[in-house]
This record gives sequence, structure tokens and C-alpha cells, in this order.
Amino acid sequence: MKKIALFSIFLILVLCVAAYGIYLWFFCRFYVAPGCMAIVTAKSGDDPKAGELLVERGEKGIWKEVLPEGRYFLDPVMYDVDIVPAVTIPIGKVGIVTSKIGKPLPSGEIIAPDKSYQGVWRDVLGPGTYRLNPQGYRVDIADAINIPIGYVGVVTSQTGKPAPAGEFAILGSQGVFKDILQPGLYYINPNAYQVNVIEIGMNQVSMTGRGGSVIELKNKIETASDALKEMSYNTLNVQLQQRMKSKSETMSQMATSSFVRDEEGVRKVQKEKRMKPAAPFMAPPITAAPGKAAAKPQEMVYNISSFVEFPSRDGFRIVMDMTVEFELLPENVSKIYMLYGDLPQVVEKIILPQILSISRLKGSTYKAQDFIVGEGRETFQNNLRNDLVATLKEKSILIHNAIIRNVEIPQNILSPIQDASLAREQNLTNFSLQAAAKIEAELNAQTGMIEQKRQEVEQETRKLVAEINANQEQEVRRIAARTDLEVARIQLERSGIDAKREKLMGETAVKVDFIQQNEIAQGTRRKAEALGKPGLMADMRLIETLNPKLEVKVIYAGDGTLWTDLKSGTLSIDGKK
Repeated sequence: MKKIALFSIFLILVLCVAAYGIYLWFFCRFYVAPGCMAIVTAKSGDDPKAGELLVERGEKGIWKEVLPEGRYFLDPVMYDVDIVPAVTIPIGKVGIVTSKIGKPLPSGEIIAPDKSYQGVWRDVLGPGTYRLNPQGYRVDIADAINIPIGYVGVVTSQTGKPAPAGEFAILGSQGVFKDILQPGLYYINPNAYQVNVIEIGMNQVSMTGRGGSVIELKNKIETASDALKEMSYNTLNVQLQQRMKSKSETMSQMATSSFVRDEEGVRKVQKEKRMKPAAPFMAPPITAAPGKAAAKPQEMVYNISSFVEFPSRDGFRIVMDMTVEFELLPENVSKIYMLYGDLPQVVEKIILPQILSISRLKGSTYKAQDFIVGEGRETFQNNLRNDLVATLKEKSILIHNAIIRNVEIPQNILSPIQDASLAREQNLTNFSLQAAAKIEAELNAQTGMIEQKRQEVEQETRKLVAEINANQEQEVRRIAARTDLEVARIQLERSGIDAKREKLMGETAVKVDFIQQNEIAQGTRRKAEALGKPGLMADMRLIETLNPKLEVKVIYAGDGTLWTDLKSGTLSIDGKK
């Protein structure tokens, strides 16, 4: 019975585990796909702190932690699960995070000091995928700042304690930063920092007596990527809208300031103008067709109601067209922006007033006819340019050129001056024609003399060539004769050397033969002396002259007969047995 009870308990445990596993797998299991996240709400647990939107695990409420992709098991009775897409920041965009949880912001602050406070975070989210609980954080997607080539970015901090007047802001204070942003892509929080894109390099302002002043800002966007180009255009569009807004505010202030006071009281009087100013115009925003990169604009133009006008020294009204080329260096842009504002404001507040002031000051010292005659006009232009360069250099603005393109002078003085000038020019032309005729006659005479000299030189040249050829031929023959004589001498010397060589070779051969025969005789004599008897020498000579194949045997004939000893002892001539 005990065994049966134990088995029953074991079986019940197995069934319970199996039932729990089935419940977990079919009722508690859920899957978070890639690019998504799960928001979990706990229906039970410890009570959270008062005012908390998000809670930690183990507390009742919405979890601060979100679950990334993967497989999870949570009891649906105790938890609610909501699967939502994760926050994706595309390339060229930034994510601005606004926290709904944390400590309240200090009074007057719009940016959270750190992530423990409510409000907008100072740091932004770059391109990528992020999992922030939407119940506690709001993410707004905005354009990144792409500064194209030919521009720089001036950064203005919009939070913190204001910097002293006329000084740059430092990190944590409010104001314009000294350091500028070079061309490139920047992920900056537009709520914390304002970036003004300023043109650098060569720009120009054209002042005309008929239409006011025009600032022409050449577009310098040059990128290899359509995406970067489109981001650059978006950045310039924002800058353009800011300039249009600033221009509208300036025009409103000018309209308000057109009401003046007089001694009898306050009355409304519109200011008189010498001529109607041109309507302010700014290039339209740069847009792109859907699905295509933005088209590159040719230039951006800003109109300003101002023109060059001054009285001459003899009392005539002079109106002229003028073009001034100027440049803002990158190292000076932040200072210029802090003191004067954006580029159109710099032109309107600094460059144009200086042009008008200097041109009126300098122009009033010239007579009207000086602006018609080329020398006086050129002198005025050079003096104007030099004074503009010196004056605006103190304000960190480089002036490269100031060009006068057209001068309007009253017709009653212009016509006589032009007629007199034409008469003088005609007189000068006549003198020039006479001088040209005289020079032409002299030229013809000189041409005849040149032809005569040319023929003389040709004859002299032919004579010199003939003499040189004759001298060369004579020298060649002389060299050939000397060469033949030298060859004969060398051959004679060679013949003498050959005779001496033959004589020496004959004498040497005789001496060699004599030495050889003498040595042979000496050898023969020594052999005869070694043998002792003259007859033996003759026998040896006989033996040497015999056929080498002939075998000679000497048989000793002692006791016995010749025939019995033929096969016994033999003696070979050469000593072999």
C-alpha cells in the first residue's frame, strides 16, 4: 500500500508539472519580433510611490523596463503585455527625447540638467533603434544639421545663465559660442542649441539707383551623395525661413517708426523718400520633388532698399550703381554674428552704411565731370575701395573690390561734358592718325632698308659658305695625305719587325735541333759506357730495331741435349721468364 501511495503522489506531481508546462507554453508564452518592444503592466505587487508613472519589477503598474525582441513567459492573469514598434531614427535625423518621469525642472529651465529630471534631454538620439517606454518618454524626430561646403555654423546656446554682453558664451551658459561648426553632419538638439548657417568666402552686394541694393550669395553645395545634398538644402531652408522672418520683423519696425513728432503735437506723417524703394525679395525655399533629391539653386538674392546718392562738389545730384565684393573669414564669423547678426543684417547694418557714408564723403569732393572722365572716376573708385578696406577690416570684414558700374548725372551737364569729351577724343584721334601715317612712312623706309640689308647679308653668306667649303675640302685632302704617309710608315715598321721575328725563329730552331742532337749523342755515349763493351751497344741497337712482336729466347745448353732442355729453362730478352 505504501508503494502504491508513493506512486500515486509521484504521478500527481508529474501531471501537475505537465499541466503547468502546458499552461506556460500555450497561455503565458509571447514573442517580441525584431524592431519591436513589449510594454508590461503588472496587475499585482507592491504599491509604487505617489506620482510615479513607471515602476520597477515587483511593483504594481507599468514597468519602466521594456522587453526587447525574444521569447518571454508571463502569466496573463497577473500581467498585461502590449507589443509596440521600437523607436527608429533614420540617417540624417535626430531623436529629441522628452521625459515624463523624474524630478521637476528648476524654475526657468527648458532643458533637463540630466536624465533624472523631467523635460527635454540635452543629448539627442542619433540614427539607430531605441527602446524607450512611450508611457514615460516622448521621442520627436527632427532633421540633423548638415553644413555644406562654403558655409559654417554659428552655435547659440538657448539655455543657462546669459553670457556678459559682448562676450562669447561658454559651455553651460546662454549666448553665442566662439567655436564654429565646419562643413559636415551634426546631431544637435535644436531645443538647446540654435545653429545659424553663414556663408563664407566671396559674396557681393550690388547697389543700384533704380532698384535699391541686392545681396547675391552664391550657392556652394557640392556633395557626392544625394542624401547629404538634400539634408544640406533642408538646413538652408531653415536658415532662409529665419532670414525671411527677420526681414518681415524689420519691415514692421520700420513701418512703426515712420510716425514722427513735431512741435504742435503728435501727428502721423509718412517719411518722404527720394524714390520708391524696391520690395524686399528673398529666394524661395529650396524644395525637392517627391522621391528625388532637391534641385541645386543657382543663387540666393536679398533686396535692401538702399542706393548710392550724393551731391557733387559743384552741386549736382550723382546716383551711381556700385558692386562691392566682400568676404567673411571662418575665424571671424562667430564674432560678427554675435555683434551684428546674420549675413543680410551684417550687410544692412555695417557694409551698406559704410558704403553710403564713404561714397558721400569722398564723392562730394569731386566735380560732376570727374565721374564722366575715366581718370577721375578711376581715382574715386580706388579711394573708395581703399577706405572701405581699412574701415571694415576693423570689423573683421574683408573687402576685395568696389566697382562703379554706372553713374547717373543730370543731362544738362552731361551733354556738354560728353560733347567736349568727344571733341577732345576726336582731336586725339586725328593726332593719332597723323602720327600713325608718319610712323607708316618711316616703317616703309625701314622696310626697304631691311630688304637691302637682307640681300647683302645673303650675298655675304653665300661667299662665306663657298670659302668655308673650299677650306674644308683642302683640309680633308691634307688630312688624307697625312693619313696615307702614316700608314706607309707603320707598314715599314711592321715589315722590319716581321724580318726580325723570322730571323729569331730560324736561329731558335737551329739551336733547339743542336741541343736535341747533342743530348742524344751524350745519352748514347753514356749507354755505351754503362754497358762496358762496344759490342754490347751494337747488340742493343740491333735488338731495338727488331720487330716488337718477335720473341727471342736464350736457351742454356748445359749437361744434356738441346732437345731435352727446350721445355725447361728459358730466358727472355727483356728479362721476363
